[in-house]
Amino acid sequence: MSPAYILWNPDPTLVDLGFFQLQYYSLCFLLAFISSYVVLKKQFSHYGVDLLLLDQLTVYVFLGTLVGARLGHCLFYDFEYFSKHPLEIILPVSFHPFRITGYHGLASHGGGIGIMLSLLLFSRKFKINIWFLLDQIALVVPLAGFFIRIGNLMNSEIIGKPSSLGWAFVFEKDDMIPRHPAQLYEALAYLFIFLLCYKLMKHFVKGKGFYFGLVLVLIFSFRLGIEFLKEDQSAFESGMWLNMGQILSIPFIITGLVLMKIRKNIY
Repeated sequence: MSPAYILWNPDPTLVDLGFFQLQYYSLCFLLAFISSYVVLKKQFSHYGVDLLLLDQLTVYVFLGTLVGARLGHCLFYDFEYFSKHPLEIILPVSFHPFRITGYHGLASHGGGIGIMLSLLLFSRKFKINIWFLLDQIALVVPLAGFFIRIGNLMNSEIIGKPSSLGWAFVFEKDDMIPRHPAQLYEALAYLFIFLLCYKLMKHFVKGKGFYFGLVLVLIFSFRLGIEFLKEDQSAFESGMWLNMGQILSIPFIITGLVLMKIRKNIY
């Protein structure tokens, strides 16, 4: 094997005190919300929005993300199993045999839907323009996505297809085959999208909802393409021309394009 390949086999546990464990993925998930909160606080201050509402919004978005991502995985990627074990959708356990599993399986498309529904509920309750909220949340979604994909990388999950490129990763927990570090590709792409949109929002005023549409187009267009370099997430996707992630990305891209068109000059 070429020595240029990167051997990858980190321990997913960052800290183990016996009575307490801190996983890299949990840390990245926490960093995703903390960084998003910091950016949103700055945005709310800039637009003169009461910062007390941000704490309420954080709860709504957190729950919407978690519930949506969990349901998205169970319904879109593993429906055959969870249709027969519905309690395992909401409980972090497996009953066959009984063991504590945690919530393994979160789908970004489901998380996106959950976020939008939670924002709609928040907007109605607190009488805040829904398009303004969507723009602000859309700004931090790729930032959060950056941290989540780093967490996936540390867990050696969502691996890429075999590759002979010099920077290919050998995910030793799976096999000894050099593969595309698809998680790293996505993380860097999402970080770039965040920086680009943050810069654009500061210097180019568009109608409320425009940047929400732009983020949808950028994220899911990249997702549509990167899936060709990733291994299928579920067995039923084998042989499909487009996998489930790509199929689910298309409506988001179309929605984003439509919003960019109709919300461009609506203030």
